[in-house]
Amino acid sequence: MSNSWLFWSLLSALFAGATAVLAKVGVTGVDSNLATAIRTTVILVFAWAIALVTARPGALAALGSRTWVFLALSGIATGFSWLCYFRALQLGQASQVAPIDKLSVIFVLAFAALFLHEPLTLRSGLGGLLIVAGAIVLAWK
Repeated sequence: MSNSWLFWSLLSALFAGATAVLAKVGVTGVDSNLATAIRTTVILVFAWAIALVTARPGALAALGSRTWVFLALSGIATGFSWLCYFRALQLGQASQVAPIDKLSVIFVLAFAALFLHEPLTLRSGLGGLLIVAGAIVLAWK
């Protein structure tokens, strides 16, 4: 299926939308760092359960050091992102925080161009500007 990435991307967006609303309710009256730790623990157990059921035997042992380093760095970046996101949700409205969080797309475009040598085209630039404009419109109250 040539568009399977689109299917999984849309599911990701659906679950991310649910995450924002559920997390907003969950951080009420709780330290945002504690809330992040609880959420991360649930994700840890869930992700390992899925990985252990679906991974081929020996897959973990076959991982190279480069893979470990970059996945660890990605995990650290995710952790910082979640800590900031939960604090923002605690302080602001979910309908304002989520659009600003999605400005991460702009950083992805820039980082992908710089480090992965993906093309930064007129189309991606225009799309990025529209995302920025949309985030401003949605967050401005």
